[in-house]
Amino acid sequence: MVACKKDWFVLNVGDAMLAGDELDRVKTRFEWADGSARASAVLMRHESEGRLHCELKLYFPPEIERLALDVGATRCAAPAPAGLDVLAGDPGRLKRLRSDADDSAADSA
Repeated sequence: MVACKKDWFVLNVGDAMLAGDELDRVKTRFEWADGSARASAVLMRHESEGRLHCELKLYFPPEIERLALDVGATRCAAPAPAGLDVLAGDPGRLKRLRSDADDSAADSA
């Protein structure tokens, strides 16, 4: 069994309809982050996990760990790229995640 590398971070902001203030806070903190964060992005996805209502989850890649911890995110494995969108930052970061996922799938085939 291969250990799952938990170098990403996730923050569950709950119901997307009620998350406006939290999303604004994360976007503002991202904008204030140092220059190295600019090549990264905060990603988001609506997830239901079998429940009636979706929750909005924000994903932070390893290179913006400081921001993730500052907003209360917890460690997780890299998210599957399906359904992700960019909340703040460089859309190229999502493309890199998709490329990494494709490479991992090819390696395991």
